[in-house]
Amino acid sequence: MRAIVMKEFGGPEVLRLDEVPDLQPRAGHHLLRVSRSGVNYADVHVRGNTYLAPVELPYIPGNEVVGSTADGRRFVGLTKGGGYAEQAHLHRRVAWSVPDDITDDQAVCLALQGQSAWHILFTAAQVAPGDRVVIPAAGGGLGSLAVQLAKAAGATVIALASTEEKRLLAANLGADATIDSTSENLAAEILDAAGGPVTVALEMTGGPELAAVLNALAPRGRLAVYGFASGRQADLPLRPLMEKSITVSGFWLPNLYGDRNALPASMEKLFTAVRTGSLRTITGGVFPLAEAATAHSALAARTHTGKLSLSTAN
Repeated sequence: MRAIVMKEFGGPEVLRLDEVPDLQPRAGHHLLRVSRSGVNYADVHVRGNTYLAPVELPYIPGNEVVGSTADGRRFVGLTKGGGYAEQAHLHRRVAWSVPDDITDDQAVCLALQGQSAWHILFTAAQVAPGDRVVIPAAGGGLGSLAVQLAKAAGATVIALASTEEKRLLAANLGADATIDSTSENLAAEILDAAGGPVTVALEMTGGPELAAVLNALAPRGRLAVYGFASGRQADLPLRPLMEKSITVSGFWLPNLYGDRNALPASMEKLFTAVRTGSLRTITGGVFPLAEAATAHSALAARTHTGKLSLSTAN
């Protein structure tokens, strides 16, 4: 089969198409013919050897796939690597049958980014009606879903995004206010848009944006940290945390892989939301498997809205 194989760490150029042995059936797993492989910031960290989990080379990246078994059943699920390939193993605990009225492009939006958005909001940050929530990267795959989920939960949503196109998308998805995330007066603009301090802030950028959202948080506010896409890991200053009694929650989806109830329940809710039209998935770009490097470059440049994925059909 064809797969993207990393033999060294580095830039997008290390993502090279190669021929590797076909996979064999494995106990407790579904063996899929992959149709879509999700592209995520976690994959960028893997490529640069800055991921939370160690990676041994050679390595096939990719943590989520959609595909079919030999008997024609469709599944979407999560992997610990191996997703950028024509075949993949999905452990049955983190694999979900795709309803007939959900497309592959919709399903690939939900496995990693959809599940992450759900649990960042409702497990880590405990968003409830009346909360005022700041959502970063609101035009991206995770952020665009988080905007809709938070709004549906009764929150006021302040969406941060770096381009006018992404801010317009966030507004169309229900954000109450949109702000340029590169603004030098970000904290003041958040406070103005929210009509005062916010109760919840999601954070995945690092650097100056983290300081801004801390300044905009209300006393007893909640901060959910789930990434550092800028590549800059900022240290959390203790003084403002103590002064305002801010609760900080870190989030990494693999910590829920062993939970027999959490992910199946949230996936069913995500499927239902898509099927009923209350949650819209945004397909930002589908690249041929051989163009994984191009997809990574697009992700790093933030030139696309919504979810990026790889197709094995090309």
